Amino acid sequence: MKKLGLISIVVLSLSVLAFAQPRPVENAAKPAAPAKLAPASFEAKYEGGLFGFTDKETGTLKFDDANQRIVFLGKNQKERFGIPYTSLLVVSPQSRSVTSNTGNVVSHIPLPGAGLGSLIREKRRYMMLQFNDPDADARGTVSFKIENKELLDSVIQTLGEKAKLTQRGDAYYRPRVAKTDI
Repeated sequence: MKKLGLISIVVLSLSVLAFAQPRPVENAAKPAAPAKLAPASFEAKYEGGLFGFTDKETGTLKFDDANQRIVFLGKNQKERFGIPYTSLLVVSPQSRSVTSNTGNVVSHIPLPGAGLGSLIREKRRYMMLQFNDPDADARGTVSFKIENKELLDSVIQTLGEKAKLTQRGDAYYRPRVAKTDI
């Protein structure tokens, strides 16, 4: 009797799975709450990713609308590099939770309970730019550390709109052009 009950439960379970209706993938972008417009220039820290620029550097990112590009200015406010809007493939946010400097210092103090200092965490926010490098005929990913979430969200939205990218969630991307056979 127990075997018959078990077999009927298994059969019913499998029949439910067999007739499940899959949902279609939603490609429509969610209606974005209008973020505050990003400033024309703002402080950011270049973390790396561009060919020929290996050093991390704090500077300024600036929207150069006249030349249709985003420009990174170094500490001395001289242009270090620019990425054309048309070269951008993906603009996305990224965050990492790391132990803060205070937490690292406290965790190394030779006192009972000091190890709990490693629980003092902070969130670091980055803007990731994936692009086609027009000079090197290669793809690259550049990251910039941005201080707060509101600024990061507004910059990503503004850059995505200026580069005429398509929104997907919190990110913006350039859809592939379908190749047609002639």
